[in-house]
Amino acid sequence: MSVKLRLQRHGSKKRPFYFIVVADARAPRDGKFIQKVGTYNPLTVPATIQLDRQKALEWLHKGAQPTDTVRRILSFKGVLYLKHLLRGVSLGLFDEATAMTKFQAWHDEHEQNIRRRNEENRQKRRNSRQQYTPAVRRVENQEPTPSQADAETSGGEAEA
Repeated sequence: MSVKLRLQRHGSKKRPFYFIVVADARAPRDGKFIQKVGTYNPLTVPATIQLDRQKALEWLHKGAQPTDTVRRILSFKGVLYLKHLLRGVSLGLFDEATAMTKFQAWHDEHEQNIRRRNEENRQKRRNSRQQYTPAVRRVENQEPTPSQADAETSGGEAEA
């Protein structure tokens, strides 16, 4: 039996909300699943991801294959990096304490980058609201351009 980590769509039309689930590859997209690992909401800015890192890591160690989108989500949350570090521990390249220290350093830096990007996004939205200028402006005492003058003279001849 081939097991996949994949998205299961919920929500109404044009308002998607996804569960990240472990399911048999033969099961339908929104059908039977083995275990729910997290949620993904693409409508929020930035997208909201809730993930149980330990469950996802256990299923990856058991051989579950993530789909492309779930692979990106797992990579963003650091699950694939943690799996990579634990593989190094099993090969004897370094001990588990070193692996966890590396992961924690990466995680702290990653969270800091996310906070910075969120703040930049909020600031950009605030600035775009404050710099509103109307698209149409009133123009007074303007002389007609040559093309407008030609149109007025040809229009006047047609009336006469």
